[in-house]
Amino acid sequence: MLKQILSKIPRKSLKSDSQDLLRNNNKDNDDSPANTGNGMQFTNSCSVIGSRHLNVVKRVSSAIFPTGGGERETISPHLSFKDVSNGEKLRLFISKLNFCCSMYDSTDPNKKDLKSQMLIDLNDYVTSGSAKCTTEPAIAAVCRMCAFNLFRDFPPKYGRGDFVDEEEQFFYPAWHHLQLVYDLFLHYLSLSSLDPKVAKKSIDHSFITKLLNLFESDDPREREFLKSVLHRLYGKFMTHRPFIRKAMSHSFYRFVFETQRHNGIAELLEVFGSVITGFALPLKEEHKSIFSRALIPLHKPKSLGVYHQQLTYCIVQFVKKEQSLASEVITRLLRYWPLTNSQKEVMFIGEIEEVLEMISFSEFEKIATPLFRRIGSCLNSFHFQVAERAHLLWGNESVLKLIMHAKHATVPIVLSALERNSQNHWSKAIRNQSLNIIKVFHEMEKEAKIDMGTP
Repeated sequence: MLKQILSKIPRKSLKSDSQDLLRNNNKDNDDSPANTGNGMQFTNSCSVIGSRHLNVVKRVSSAIFPTGGGERETISPHLSFKDVSNGEKLRLFISKLNFCCSMYDSTDPNKKDLKSQMLIDLNDYVTSGSAKCTTEPAIAAVCRMCAFNLFRDFPPKYGRGDFVDEEEQFFYPAWHHLQLVYDLFLHYLSLSSLDPKVAKKSIDHSFITKLLNLFESDDPREREFLKSVLHRLYGKFMTHRPFIRKAMSHSFYRFVFETQRHNGIAELLEVFGSVITGFALPLKEEHKSIFSRALIPLHKPKSLGVYHQQLTYCIVQFVKKEQSLASEVITRLLRYWPLTNSQKEVMFIGEIEEVLEMISFSEFEKIATPLFRRIGSCLNSFHFQVAERAHLLWGNESVLKLIMHAKHATVPIVLSALERNSQNHWSKAIRNQSLNIIKVFHEMEKEAKIDMGTP
């Protein structure tokens, strides 16, 4: 019965009805108020569903079958850069980077060698200096590949001593693979065509923070590469410099006041030392805050010997730029003085000597009495290295001039300590050194007619 009814309806009327339905659908998709009739609501809902279905099918089909000549076309990462045209090299560069965003099975040497060769090809292409590899999509692909291969969490450290011998250092088994990634990233950052304004979209604060976390690595080779990467980042991205300084300071805070364990403090301080040399004068309050709140507290941990050389360099660079900081350094060192750690005492005396070479007479007078009370105790120390290091201060002409400048505060304390040594110290070598310094003072007394009072 239904077939007979349909056969009587002309085909043209069916075609026109469908066209009217599509017109109504287009009208209903406008921002005009919807009709309230029940029949129209049903018709409109069907039309909208049909319209959405058509649109979805259209988007999916365009994704599956990309049009020719567009960037959506894929290119095999296994091709060589020599085998493609110049116009295709950028797409091949990104394709190879995407391929390297995958873990290889270390038990399968073929896959391992394939990924390593892919990284070598990428490195060669970057070192060729092509400006095409510094577009925004290429930068994003490089950062994504580096993040995938480098960024990782390290397990907590338990039971490790404060000093690690070279023989006990951990060397990452897959270092060859990591080295290729670091080499690529270093060469990429060195490209003159790399625009920091474009690259900062990918190399953002989150990326830098995760990079700084890698200084926790147990492998010293990785920390050396990280040091070079951080140097390049700080030099190239001026907008990120305040954040980098703040992030490094946070690493120091956390080490001193929370964990007391961090493998990369020496490397971070080495980078920070070069940062300090670039500070303009007069020093900003931000820089002075880093000096007093981040650097000086680094003298407190027991593992000071691991990074003391780099820390002293940073302290000296600050004092060179502003001599008024010298008295603050010495005052804080006297507060942190290690009474039960002779190795740290020797390091403290050596650092104080370097600071005294740059201090002004006016600043020295502020700390002369408490400083030489501590030096006097070190002269009388029963630990040979501590006593010997304190005696060596008199071989420094700058220190000797300061002592004679503030002779009323320093000479009585020093002579009293030296007299006790010459009579009671267990070491003959220390007794002889004390007698020699006493002779030096008496000779200076004859020349300058100094009144050598007693304390």
